[in-house]
Amino acid sequence: MTPGETGVRVIANAEMAAAWDGPEGEHWAHHADRYEQIGERQLSRLLSAAEVSPTDTVLDIGCGTGAATRAFALAASEGAAVGIDLSSQMLQRARDKATAAGIPNVSFVQGDAQVHEFPAGEYSLAVSAMGTMFFADPVAAFTNIGQALQPGGRLAILTWRALELNEWLTAVRGALAVGRDLPSPPLGAPGPFGLADPDHVRHVLDGAGFTGIDLTPSNEPAIFGSDANDAFDFVSSFGITRGLTQGLSEADRATAMANLRQIMTDHATLGGVEFATAAWLITARRSS
Repeated sequence: MTPGETGVRVIANAEMAAAWDGPEGEHWAHHADRYEQIGERQLSRLLSAAEVSPTDTVLDIGCGTGAATRAFALAASEGAAVGIDLSSQMLQRARDKATAAGIPNVSFVQGDAQVHEFPAGEYSLAVSAMGTMFFADPVAAFTNIGQALQPGGRLAILTWRALELNEWLTAVRGALAVGRDLPSPPLGAPGPFGLADPDHVRHVLDGAGFTGIDLTPSNEPAIFGSDANDAFDFVSSFGITRGLTQGLSEADRATAMANLRQIMTDHATLGGVEFATAAWLITARRSS
């Protein structure tokens, strides 16, 4: 059994587990290369902020298909990186990618980081690229992550900033609204924008025993397709696209999809279909 793997799988958020170890996980696993390309610029910012050393032992929370886990394993060449995620489908892609890349010091475990029984003080660094916004109880989750860190251990995570700052999502929602007033996701609730409010982030991390909490805006463009048709096909497969078109009349659905195709055309550049993304780059330390 590799470092960090206890063999115990306990789930605190059954709804998220059903989604990510089901249709949503299948979708992300199938489109792993695309999603990793979308996130590569933000991941580069995360690597820099984490100040990873060759001897670090790294925990990657909500690792998905393992792009960050692999990157941190390479940076911690004399240490190791362990990724944890709810999705068996995404973890299989993560293992396959790590094997194909020939990275020996990386491993993966399926579990819910809120309640997973991590060995106490096992890690010097905990990281996440958009994987910590879905916890049922974020204070409990980060408390659990904190106890997995050595005293003074570092935390470096990316989370989405507010919905209205993320063009990639506002554009899609606007295209699919077809006259409807779509509600914004509630701040602080489990979901993509669960850690978008900086005051909430500070409250959560302070309550979990972290100090030196810092939030830095990280705004980067992302490529969603090589051209408008490619991007349209990809974005059409999003869970949000399916959700926002479900129940529409045939005419309204046709209008929504035509709007979506036009949005992709409007954002086409010589380098591909580009949208702005806005994230928080959050760093902190476990109390000594």
